[in-house]
Amino acid sequence: MGGRSETGEHILVCVSPSPSNPKVVAAAARMADAFHAHLTAIYVKPTSFDTLSEEDRTRLANNVRFAERNGASVTTIVGDDVPAQIAEYAHISGTTKIVLGRSAIKRRHFWSGPPLTEQIILSAPDVDVYIIPDSAVDLKQQKDSSGMAGRMRPTLKDAVYTLLFLAAATGIGLVFTRFGFSEANIITVFILCVLVISAVTVSPLYGVAGSLISVLLFNWFFIDPRYSFHTYETEYAVTFAIMLASSLITGTLANRMKRNARESAREAFRTKVLLDTNQLLQKADSPAEVIRTTARQIITLLGHDVVIYPRGENGRPGDGMEYRALSSDLTGAADPNEREIAGWVFDSQRSAGFRMDRYEAAQAQYHPILLNGYCSGVVVIRLNRIPPEPYENSIVTSILGECALALENLRNAEEKERAALMVRNEQLRSNLLRSISHDIRTPLTSISGNASNLLSHYGQLDDETRRQVFSDIYDDAEWLIDLVENLLSISRIENGQMELHLSSEIMSDVVEEALRHIDRNASQHSIIVQETDDILLVDMDARLIMQVLINLINNAVKNTPPGSEIRIESRQAGKEAVVAVRDNGPGIPDDVKPHVFEMFYTGQSKVADGRRSLGLGLALCKAIVESHHGRITLTDNAPSGCCFTVYLPMKEVEVYE
Repeated sequence: MGGRSETGEHILVCVSPSPSNPKVVAAAARMADAFHAHLTAIYVKPTSFDTLSEEDRTRLANNVRFAERNGASVTTIVGDDVPAQIAEYAHISGTTKIVLGRSAIKRRHFWSGPPLTEQIILSAPDVDVYIIPDSAVDLKQQKDSSGMAGRMRPTLKDAVYTLLFLAAATGIGLVFTRFGFSEANIITVFILCVLVISAVTVSPLYGVAGSLISVLLFNWFFIDPRYSFHTYETEYAVTFAIMLASSLITGTLANRMKRNARESAREAFRTKVLLDTNQLLQKADSPAEVIRTTARQIITLLGHDVVIYPRGENGRPGDGMEYRALSSDLTGAADPNEREIAGWVFDSQRSAGFRMDRYEAAQAQYHPILLNGYCSGVVVIRLNRIPPEPYENSIVTSILGECALALENLRNAEEKERAALMVRNEQLRSNLLRSISHDIRTPLTSISGNASNLLSHYGQLDDETRRQVFSDIYDDAEWLIDLVENLLSISRIENGQMELHLSSEIMSDVVEEALRHIDRNASQHSIIVQETDDILLVDMDARLIMQVLINLINNAVKNTPPGSEIRIESRQAGKEAVVAVRDNGPGIPDDVKPHVFEMFYTGQSKVADGRRSLGLGLALCKAIVESHHGRITLTDNAPSGCCFTVYLPMKEVEVYE
């Protein structure tokens, strides 16, 4: 209800610790439902929030949860000028209606300020204001009075500071008297003393006490008759009154500035935590890192232990990952039924735990990592029954939202990658089918035609013609066999089913064996083998490495004119055995070189349509060499031609003496 706006309406409802505040929130929720408007619940947190009683804190937390259950997004801002801040937020957020409680306090004197409701109406004249019977001004006075006992609580440390500063001010005043300074200077010293006491002590009680005691000390030590509280001059009564008023005012201002500074520092820290969370989650490149960053930021904000149950592959919460806070006094024990509560939060997509609607007796709070109805896990904050402030709850909610968004982005990126891989595989499959349908037709047509010619005209053909026909059939059949072998090898490598049968082999023996199985047209070329005197011992699958060498040599044979020179060199380079196949043919253009190891790329066209070659040979060579933890490169062969070089890690030769 009120989760999104269909009409452009935006309703703002004020949240407070007032017992009647749920009535105001419920009225705003009904209004948002009627207008199909977005509903925001705002709480203006005063600088004296620390002095709120436990009862008011509990009531405020319940009212905030009530607003969230009614579809409101909760916003907390800090300040003491409630009307101005509500009006300013209404202008910034595009609020069209404000719902708040009506004050029960009447304006007693003509100089009294107008009630809160009137101030908001005056501050936001362009916004419709709806008043529900509730007393925000009474609430403010209630908070002030209920917090008085906490602020007045004395401490020995503050009492010692107060006595020391009063003694120092009295001593300085006596020194001033000895040197003939006027009483105005001594009064200034005591006012400064009260200001320092108010700034150093925690409770404002000491500022008031310091003001009264400073007046008494001034009367006792510096007004005739000395060392008594009597005075012969009636004007000193005015002096005492002004001095007391000045001391009280300076003390009050000092305490207020101190509270504002403390609160500003805390809010700045919390805002920094939220900004840091956003930046860190943007850099995270895995779900585990996102979860770890989220837990650390919550620990930084609250100082409590955090446990996260991420969503498992089965769509249920997985094993909990615990992250410990550094402050051992704030760490909490795990609930006996923690996993059960986490499961309920995961299923219901609602928060639970301490001071929540469900499992209120728990030691921790449980929050879902939720975005667009998809729960990515559950965060458990072990509070040790120390409730977080409403503003801290808002920050935690924002951190969890950032976490859910980061996990969603990673899932989307993974799905895009899978989709791109499927598209690529589909494209490869399409290219393969198109290439096979085109290229296999040529040799099969040749085999069929030659066989038909032999059957029909065998007797009319001379021996030389028959030998040529048989040779053509043999060449086409050999090409089909090589094609099928390459296709099977590529398929096994792509599916991860290629099994290497490794054994220690001498590279020169493998080269020699490969030369026995190369293309018959190699006899039209000059093939030179140049070997090193060193023994190149390599752990390899000899059958596959021999297939690599056969493909490289046949590739040179097919792409160079008859009479070209093909040189096969083997040598040692560091801890690698190197085999290079060089030719002095036309070479490969620079724009083609980056693609020669791609499947279905032939050099003349993206897909082999014009010549009998699927472009699988070099791709297969690369896959086989890399499966042996080696590498294959293509370079130019000066002055012309190209050079394919295979690098394989060598096996160390063990010598037994």
